[in-house]
Parts: sequence; structure tokens; C-alpha cells
Amino acid sequence: MPALTVRPFRRNDRDQLTDLVNAHVSAVVPGVSVSTNTVLSALERQPDEFITDPWVSERVTLVAEQRAHVIAAAHLLRYRSGPEVGEPYRDIGEIEWFLCHPSASFRPDADEAADLLMGACLAQLARWNVRARYAGGEVPAPAVYGLPRTWPHIRAAFERAGFRHVGDTEVILIARVPDLPSVEARPGTTVQRTLGECGTRLTAYADGRALGFIEVDTSLARPERHARTAGLADIGNLHIDPGVYGKGLEHWLLAQAADWLRLCGADRLLAYAPSTDKTALDHLTSAGFRELTRTDRRWEHRPG
Repeated sequence: MPALTVRPFRRNDRDQLTDLVNAHVSAVVPGVSVSTNTVLSALERQPDEFITDPWVSERVTLVAEQRAHVIAAAHLLRYRSGPEVGEPYRDIGEIEWFLCHPSASFRPDADEAADLLMGACLAQLARWNVRARYAGGEVPAPAVYGLPRTWPHIRAAFERAGFRHVGDTEVILIARVPDLPSVEARPGTTVQRTLGECGTRLTAYADGRALGFIEVDTSLARPERHARTAGLADIGNLHIDPGVYGKGLEHWLLAQAADWLRLCGADRLLAYAPSTDKTALDHLTSAGFRELTRTDRRWEHRPG
């Protein structure tokens, strides 16, 4: 077979890189793909990460190719060591995302390409002489972060290189908006819509007291960023006052959110919960959500 090579990303790789990104995104979230412009912009900066992105001092994108075909790609970040940088990020290097095609009969060298690229990534991190090395799969698409369980070939590449999972595991869930609870009368309870921290906030009130709220983000499908995300929204926050736990307020707020989402033209809603939070998972599944996948956050290089 022709030799594999690793080199810096070039702009004329953009279509192949976008295809590689979207192949991985489609294994996590149904009906979602990102635009080439989104992929290229994310290589330069991430304005949505307005806290951590200014701490980045260097960005490097590498690709592994064979016969002018991009088989694998990775994007690396180096964080500054100054006092303005949050302590967990200070002087660390990160493989922000690492993607490769899985092995196939027509792509027998895929694992070799992944290992060759990973070696180049580790060499770059060594040149930066950072205090710690981390890795993940934060591609610029909704609900794709950490290392999704739907990417076993990436997990295998991480583990072969000496990366170990040291963080939390989260469950990514999805519901069809028509499957969410229907709005029912709740005497004495009203809902108020405001702008929240992570989307549109719907707050339940009774006797002038806030009982809980839900926030839904309906801006995931910005056309300049995503080729296909129409109708997709996610839950940014869901909070219930402890004094009203177990009284059905979670489903009532989800019903209010569903009513608003229908007006927005959204037909699918994403949710996230820690894998250890059985109560939250039970509430979501009983309200019409189903598990898409689980994702393991925070991988640290611990060879040997």
C-alpha cells in the first residue's frame, strides 16, 4: 500500500476534513451535519467558548493522508501559563478532537494512520513541554463532546497511546417534541418566559414564588454554521425547587417547553445528565426521552 504521511492541515483539505467530521457527528446525533465554514472557523477560534478560548496560545491541526486521501485528523490546543488562565487549564496541552476513519476492507491502514497521527500529536505536545496532556472529541457540532461511546475506534486509538479516562460520564438523550408531555392545567401555577443563561427560560410561579425553571436553546440550527440541524433544540438548564420535588413539576415544565418549541418549529429536543444521576435519567425517560449515547469526558495521557 502507498505510504501514510502526517502533515499540517492545508486549506484544500477542507472538504475531506468536513466529511470526516460529519461522519463522526452523524454517529452521535441523528440528522446533524456542520458546514465547511464552521469547521474552518473552529480551527481558528471558538467564540462560543468565551471563557477558555482567550487562554489558548497556539493551535495546530494535523492530518494523516494516503494517496491524497485524508484518513485521520486532529486539532491541538496549547493553553498559556499566566495567572489569567484558570488553574485547571494553565500550561496544559489538549488534543481537542481526534478523528479517523474506522478500519475497512477498502481502508486497511486506518488503525496505522490513527497511530501515526497520534504519535505526531504526542510529539507536538512534547515540543510544547506542557505540564499535562489531555484529549477529547469536541468537534463544532451540537451534543458532540467528550469521547462518545459511538466512536469505539477513537477510544481504541486513545488507549493504545496511553490516554486514560479520568473524568465523568454523561448520558446524551433525545426526544421528539410530539412525544413530550402535553400541557395540563395546574391550578395556581403560572409560567413566565424570559431570556435565561442558556436559552429561553420558562419559570413556574405559584403565589409569587418561583418553583423551578427550564431553559431551551433553539439557536442550534444557525444556517451559517450547520448544514443540517433544522428542528433541533436542547435543554440548557432544568431546575426544580427541592420543596416541590416529586409533584410533577418537571413534566409540567417540559410540557410548557414543548409548546414553545412547536411555535419555534423545533421537532427534536436534546438533554444531558450525569450517568450517576438515576433520578434525572428516570425523569427524562419517563417524559419521552431516550438515550442516544454516553460520552466520557476528560482523557489524560498516562502512559505505562
